[in-house]
Amino acid sequence: MTSEQIARGEEFEKKAEKKINGWGLFSSKYEDAADFYEKSANSFKLAKAWDKAAAVYIKLAGCHIKLESKHEAASAYVDAANSYKKISPKEAISCFEQAVNLFSEIGRLNMAARYSKEIGELYEAEQDFPQAIVYLERAADLFQSEEVTTSANQCKLKVAQFAAQMEQYPKAVEIYEEIARQSLNNNLLKYSVKGYLLNAGLCQLCKADVVAITNSLEKYQVCALTSSFLFFLRQQ
Repeated sequence: MTSEQIARGEEFEKKAEKKINGWGLFSSKYEDAADFYEKSANSFKLAKAWDKAAAVYIKLAGCHIKLESKHEAASAYVDAANSYKKISPKEAISCFEQAVNLFSEIGRLNMAARYSKEIGELYEAEQDFPQAIVYLERAADLFQSEEVTTSANQCKLKVAQFAAQMEQYPKAVEIYEEIARQSLNNNLLKYSVKGYLLNAGLCQLCKADVVAITNSLEKYQVCALTSSFLFFLRQQ
């Protein structure tokens, strides 16, 4: 079955390339080639030939770019990335970056944010925390621009975690304090305020700055009391 699917995939790929290299209307031949590339990639996926599937999805993206269909091109790059994830995180990241750029160009910022976050998670899996931070911060900014605050905060909390692991304590403290402030007036998030402040406090302790620790403790006490007081008022 696997060999049959690979053979089908190769046959569809040849048909796609024949369409591109043959005579015909510009748009028509790329549309026809895209259909064959789609069938080819699906056959390779069924055979779990992930490298072949990914390579064909990249060719499919190229067809969509020729047709000025950037959304479809971005989606093809995502499919290529998901295939490469099985065998090569580096190649997956490259394809996700292409998708992010295209989604950004057409104003699909939520999609750009989603795949920026995925790139960050791939770098996390590779233990490359500086690069993970770069893409998670980008994802947070994009999510925030679309007012998807929960997803933005998830990315920011990951950044704070990695910053703390790399002993970038001021950066981590700033993020935990920012999210704590944002959460104070949110009924769903206010219960997490004390946890964020605890993390910020632990980072302050790691800095070993006595003055900063004292000032922060006073500030966190006020913040925690405010959170409890607001909860009390809402119960009345």
